[in-house]
Amino acid sequence: MIKIGYFSRISQVPVKTLRYYDEMGLLKPVEVDRFTGYRYYSFDQLRRLNRILAQKDLGFSLEQISKLLSQDLPVAELRGMLRMKQEELRQRLQDELARLERVETRLKQLEQEVVMPDYDVVLKKVDPVLVAGVHDIIPAYPEQGHLWERLETYLGQQKVTPNGACFTIYYADEPEIDAEVCEPLSEPIPATETILVHELPAIETMASVIHHGPFITLNEAATALLKWIEVNGYRITGPAREIYLEPPVTTGSQTDPSTVTEIQFPVEKG
Repeated sequence: MIKIGYFSRISQVPVKTLRYYDEMGLLKPVEVDRFTGYRYYSFDQLRRLNRILAQKDLGFSLEQISKLLSQDLPVAELRGMLRMKQEELRQRLQDELARLERVETRLKQLEQEVVMPDYDVVLKKVDPVLVAGVHDIIPAYPEQGHLWERLETYLGQQKVTPNGACFTIYYADEPEIDAEVCEPLSEPIPATETILVHELPAIETMASVIHHGPFITLNEAATALLKWIEVNGYRITGPAREIYLEPPVTTGSQTDPSTVTEIQFPVEKG
């Protein structure tokens, strides 16, 4: 038998880690002195320790390693765990390569800029959302007040309180602006000829920017987002959303500087 300190030196595993493996039941010492508490190991245990280290290097957690070390673990189950780990690592590698590409693109952008950009683009998944909406053609982006009035009047009649920030969906802007104003709902309500009630599907990848400032400068954020989508090799796959996180103090105001708006485009790699 050898003391834990020597076992640590020849295995190059810290004493603290060996103690933790003991607590986890992964590698128990062959003997523990009942008076001093010293742990003693044998050279035969190096094989098990090396297996633990090899499986840890493959990315398995200690809980998974404990299962892998089980003597009655079927080979088929071991293969299954390894295949799952293989797929997990492949996905992680793809994610990191995509992140590297975004870093390189950002560096190229910054090399052409004198000051820091005003907008940072975030990619995120958007969950499905049940909405009540009014869909119509409008002559200009600011001219959607009558749609909101119709929607809010109906929700008031139904005694419904939206459960999130309201937003506008822009299905097209040429030759006319095809828009739907939406309020998110916690549960369905009756639809009418003019009030739509439907669920917007989940979006796997949504490119998003946050705009702090009046509606009249929203075009700056949209332009920055569209430029990012293009230079990063994405393409737009659906209608844009304009989410009013902090609406203007005066309803419909286009110049309120305290307004906070999120602009979203669904995208995929082109």
